[in-house]
Order: sequence, then C-alpha cells, then structure tokens
Amino acid sequence: MGHLSRSDGPQGVTPDLAKAVMRTNSTAIAAVMVHRGEADSMICGTFGQYLWHLNYVSQVLGTREFHPVAGLSLMILEDGPLFIADTQVHPEPTPQQIAETVIGAARHVRRFGVDPKIALCSHSQFGNLDSDSGRRMRAAMEILDSAPRDFAYEGEMHVDAALDVELRNRVFPAAHLPGAANTLVFANTDAASGVRNILKMKGGGLEVGPILVGMGNRCHIVTPSITARGLLNMSAIAGTPVAHYG
Repeated sequence: MGHLSRSDGPQGVTPDLAKAVMRTNSTAIAAVMVHRGEADSMICGTFGQYLWHLNYVSQVLGTREFHPVAGLSLMILEDGPLFIADTQVHPEPTPQQIAETVIGAARHVRRFGVDPKIALCSHSQFGNLDSDSGRRMRAAMEILDSAPRDFAYEGEMHVDAALDVELRNRVFPAAHLPGAANTLVFANTDAASGVRNILKMKGGGLEVGPILVGMGNRCHIVTPSITARGLLNMSAIAGTPVAHYG
C-alpha cells in the first residue's frame, strides 16, 4: 500500500509508512475496509481529535463526489428536534462551504422525517453589521438564491430571531422562513459547537451525532463525550443504505 490518498494532490506516503499506519491506526484500517467493500460504513472518534480522524478518512475515502462538508448534530429537546451545523469540519467556512452545509443539512434533516427550515445564523442580522461572519453569510445566501431550492432557508440572523417567529417578523417582515427554524447553520465551528454543548449540558438535550455530511454515509466521526446510547444511535444511522445519504 503506497498511497493512503485517493485525491489528485501529492499526498502519497512511502510503503513503509503506509504499512506502519495500517498496523497501528484503527481509523485508517476501518477506512480501508470501507474502501475495499469489506464494510459498509465506519464510526470512529471515541478518542483523540476530530480533525485527526477526519484527515485519515478524507485521504482514504474522499473523492470528487464524496468529501467532508459539515458536522451536523441533532439535538433532541423537549419541544422537538433542532439540528446544528457545522460543529466540526470547517472552522471558518467560506460562503461556498456554508452553502454546501445548508444543502447537505437539508438532505439529512429529511432523513429524520423533518421538513427543513434552515436559518443562517450570525452576529449580524439581515445586513445590520459589516462583520466577517455577516459578509460570508450574505454571500452564502446569494449562492443559495442562485438556483431553485426545495427547502426553506433565510439569513443572516440572530439565533433568537431564527427560533422566534414574532421577533423575526418585527425585525424583518419580509423574511421567507415559515415558522421557527429547526436547523441552525453557523459561520464558524466555535459558535455551532458552543450552542451544541450548551443545549446538551444545560438544556437537557440528547445529541445524535455529529453526522458527517458529504461522505455518502460511509463514515461518521463522533466525539469522546459520546455515550453508549449515542453510539447505538450513530450505528443505526451508519446502517442506513448508502443510496439514501449524502
């Protein structure tokens, strides 16, 4: 095995290093098993850094069609489900990456029988601040608006406006999002991961995920804080036929 990478970039490794990796690295071993068709999907991440695992699965399983888009966490709350992205993959996503996250999140939200209502969240609200996150969110909105979409989305806005319809209508009566958002997409992983953890620790939320969007359901990377119940839930997601996921 001379290459761990299947991309076009110069990411090859020497045969000796590849052999060493395949003797000691369980994430790389599992990814190769999926690549060879010996497994349908894999779950990793119960120890170590998320991006460390992501590096290996991207090199082995990444293609032009399948590449990591976002980490999507489903928070099961008393008043219903709330999806949060990107909690893991792109620390400071570009407008294109934000748009891909929105599109990918909509696909996965539907897998849970939920009609996607996606809010692009930022410290800026409907253009009232000339901040970096606001500019990136507005550029992502332009990308989304450039083609027909089969799901509802709006932005950029504060989280309270995303979840409170009356407040949103007062701030921006022309908003197109019907009802409260059930999916929040943030401009950086700091914000998304922070909201996820607050809901889990203080809001009584049960997390399902993170779901790795973009890899065709062939790989999911969890976090060390995951419980046995969480692993069971992720196993059920990973066991869904690949054709149903993106």
